[in-house]
Amino acid sequence: MEHVTTLPDADWRHRDGLAALTDVLGAGAARYVGGAVRDTLLGLPVSDVDIATRHDPDMVMAKLRSAAIKPIPTGIAHGTITAITASGPVEVTTLRRDVSTDGRHAEVAFTDDWREDAARRDFTMNALYADPQTGEIFDYFGGIDDLKAGRVRFIGDPLRRIAEDHLRILRFFRFMARFGDAPDTKGLEACVLRANDLMALSRERIADEFLKLLVARDAVRVLRLMTTRGVLLPVLPEVTEAGVDRLARLSSRESSLGFDADPIRRLIAVGPQDAAKADGVAARLKLSNARRKRIAAAIGDVSEAPRPLAFRIGKEAAIDRLLLADLDDAAARIAEIRDWDVPTLPVSGGEIVARGVQAGPDVARLLGAIRDQWVSEGFPDTSRARDIADSAVDQWLRAIR
Repeated sequence: MEHVTTLPDADWRHRDGLAALTDVLGAGAARYVGGAVRDTLLGLPVSDVDIATRHDPDMVMAKLRSAAIKPIPTGIAHGTITAITASGPVEVTTLRRDVSTDGRHAEVAFTDDWREDAARRDFTMNALYADPQTGEIFDYFGGIDDLKAGRVRFIGDPLRRIAEDHLRILRFFRFMARFGDAPDTKGLEACVLRANDLMALSRERIADEFLKLLVARDAVRVLRLMTTRGVLLPVLPEVTEAGVDRLARLSSRESSLGFDADPIRRLIAVGPQDAAKADGVAARLKLSNARRKRIAAAIGDVSEAPRPLAFRIGKEAAIDRLLLADLDDAAARIAEIRDWDVPTLPVSGGEIVARGVQAGPDVARLLGAIRDQWVSEGFPDTSRARDIADSAVDQWLRAIR
């Protein structure tokens, strides 16, 4: 990336309603900030657009209403108003400075000083601002040079920044995995020294940040560094060198077979390979029931043929198992089910009752036997499934006479 002083043009800068929003906030009173500026400089796609402004939240609300832009006070106590534009929501946040912090929450005061606002941000690459009209970039702490060097660097004293918000430890490594080529030594040593601070964070915040890290470009290298230096021991001691090795193999397999990096599948790879222990990790991270069920289903035997396995545990779980397993023929097995629509047994319990079996446990047992036969024959059509059902019911009726 060559030295730049203005923000390159990008599709997001022409989103419907964005110009109207910046116009109503006024020239010189609002700037794009953070990820949108950083990612544009790197030539990456931009999803979320954030705006910083000198106006206090009440003034922002009034200005948006005057321009018929719907404001939602999503975080008004901390200065954030969500503006609903024609192309989607945009967060508009009043310039701030920290009054007090405890590692989890911050009390802020509003300011009109751009540098003061930049100084409270975590890393230099996230403290870049750009004028919406002229594109002029404002870089108060050498963020552009750090972007060029692939260096994730704390603004100011790393120990102080970590004391303000302990989550910055995990964010340091996530940004390193996404953007960094080499660790900033001072930042790395501060994160290692203060790793125990992670225990004060909510498990939801840890999970959110860790799952993002797992799917970052250079997750394997960075996670290996974290395990070597013991950063995760206070909150995720189950993540070991062996888990990183599994992640490396999974990452290679995902890439070669055209699968997107999946955070839950990757969490399974780095965690315990015992279903009960893996669920313990998921419970500690307060993952949803759906995610916990997926983790439990993905850990298990893969000796069964791919389609019967997918029928029994679901296609997603079967693909997870096959991607996670060390199989020479994983690609061939996955190909059998990847575009396969898992069928439903075309025989119901009601049809068994209609054949003369009294409703109850015998119906369930017969359905199980019919299903097993149907699966073993390769999921034949409805006509054959009903033949299987007729034969099973006839045998059962003869046996009870």
